[in-house]
Amino acid sequence: MAGLYEKPSETYAKKRPRYPKEWFSMLAGLTAGHQRAWDAGCGSGQAAISMAEHYESVVATDVSEGQLRNAIAHPRVRYAHTPEHLSEEELVALVGGEGSLDLIVVATSIHWFDIPLFYAVVNRALKKPGGVLAVWGYNYEIHPFEDALHGQLYAALRPYQDPRTRLAMERYRSLPFPFEPVGVGAEGAPADVDMEVEMTLEDLAGFVMTGSVVTTAREKGAGAEMEAVVRDVMKRVEGEWGDAPTVPRKLAFKAFMLAGRPKC
Repeated sequence: MAGLYEKPSETYAKKRPRYPKEWFSMLAGLTAGHQRAWDAGCGSGQAAISMAEHYESVVATDVSEGQLRNAIAHPRVRYAHTPEHLSEEELVALVGGEGSLDLIVVATSIHWFDIPLFYAVVNRALKKPGGVLAVWGYNYEIHPFEDALHGQLYAALRPYQDPRTRLAMERYRSLPFPFEPVGVGAEGAPADVDMEVEMTLEDLAGFVMTGSVVTTAREKGAGAEMEAVVRDVMKRVEGEWGDAPTVPRKLAFKAFMLAGRPKC
C-alpha cells in the first residue's frame, strides 16, 4: 500500500484531520506506565506528536518513505521506515524489544497491515501487565454531509476500492481484535468516537482527493472520471455548505475505536 500514498504525500500531510487531544489523554489514563509508545502506520505523524505529550519517547513507523519525509517533527518522536519484508523479530527489535511499550496506536491504517504478523508483534512488544493497544479509523461518514460523501461518493468509488479498505468502510466491525477490553469497544463492537474538525470546502475536497481510492483510480487510468465524480459531489456539498466556501465550518467525522490489553 506504500505506493498509494507516495505521490500525494505532501498534500496528504496537510489535508488529514487532527485527532482530538482528549483521545490521547484517555488512552494515557489506561496505561500503567508512560515511558515508551509506538505509532504504527504513522503516516505524517498526526497521532505520534500527540502521543509524545504523554510518553517520554515515541517510535513512529510507516511503510511509505514519502509519508515519513513529510512527517511532523517533534523532539520526542523518532520516525523509522518499515519495509514490507521485515520479519516479526526485526519489527520487535525496531520498536524497542520484548515488553518495552506502554501504548501502541494504529490510527486509520490497520486495515492495510498483515494483521496476524502485527498482532504477534503487539503481544511481544507491549508491557504485561499495563500495556494497551488502540486502533481507530474513519471513512466518508462526515456529518452533516453523509448523504453526499458516504452515499453518492462512496458508491462511485467502490469499483476502485482495495478490498482491505472495506474493514474501514464497515467501521472495523469485522476486524479481528483478540484483546481484553478496557472499556473502549470490543471485538465486533467498536466504540463510536466523533472527531470534530473545522474545515473549509477546499480542505474537505483535499481530504477526498488524497484518499487511497482516488489514487488507485488514477493508477488504473480512471483519474479524469474519478475527478469528475468528486467535482459533482463537492458541488452538491457546496450547495449545502451554508456559508461562503472559504468560511470554515465544523464537521464531525463519525470515527470508531477499539482498545485492549494482551490476554494472559
